[in-house]
Amino acid sequence: MDISIIIPVLDERESLPSLFKELDQNLVQFSKSEVIFIDDGSSDDSSDIIQTQCEKDSKYKLICFFRNFGKSAALAEGFKLASGSYVMTMDADLQDNPAEIPNFIAKLEEGFDLVSGWKKNRHDPWTKRWPSKLANLVTGIMTGVKIHDMNCGIKMYRKKVVKMLDIYGGRHRYIPALAGQRNFKVSEIVVNHRAREYGETKYGGSRLFHGFFDLITILFLNRYVQQPLHLFGFFGLISLALGLIVECVILYFKYGLGESFGSHMALLTFGVMLIVIGIQFFSIGLLGELISGTTQGHENRVKKIINA
Repeated sequence: MDISIIIPVLDERESLPSLFKELDQNLVQFSKSEVIFIDDGSSDDSSDIIQTQCEKDSKYKLICFFRNFGKSAALAEGFKLASGSYVMTMDADLQDNPAEIPNFIAKLEEGFDLVSGWKKNRHDPWTKRWPSKLANLVTGIMTGVKIHDMNCGIKMYRKKVVKMLDIYGGRHRYIPALAGQRNFKVSEIVVNHRAREYGETKYGGSRLFHGFFDLITILFLNRYVQQPLHLFGFFGLISLALGLIVECVILYFKYGLGESFGSHMALLTFGVMLIVIGIQFFSIGLLGELISGTTQGHENRVKKIINA
């Protein structure tokens, strides 16, 4: 049994020695293991500490970024390098406990492809807990993936899942939803969430707004990336139809009631504007179809091939 653990790091020098010790204690049960740290532009000496550990123990690996690119970029690079049958992600702040590894594996073996942690008893300030609860509720309703903690840092995946996921921007917040869209089986387990011992949280209040826009992007790409004209054409058709109705009313005023165009200039202009907007929506949809046609071949569609 082999496992890869991916840990993004940003200014966590104080927590790293304890984290190394916990990882060593909990990875002895595996025949092969690797721990991939991604230093996301730390301003302290986190990368130097990890590099020293890599020189002592070959299972530790380090990827260093030129600057801070964000957690999604860090996870994406870790996913590329991971070679284990099981892949776990966790944070470096000691709030996630490596002792949970057997529980995650046991849940995966029940037939799931991704298991997310649920910090049922969170040791975080309310300014972090309540926005997270609201975001998870909205995400569950909009994506259909019903778990309590979509953005929990500690998760475990089968290798095939991480090799299929396309993570960038802020999409790491919705990895279970992305996996669910690809028909992977997603579940969760309650984990022991520990209070932060060192440093401060890296998350600010703006993440709630950023997360909402990321969610809209994910839903849009999932439903319309291959057929953008279905979306833009729908709005274009409505706008065009309303514009034509307005212009028909203007023609009735002119030729049915004998009123001049000038007496209804505002309504006439509004109708023309609706027609132009409708044409623009159709044009955007057609451009989207052209772009989509050149990129569809890059998506991995095949789940398995038997006797090929």
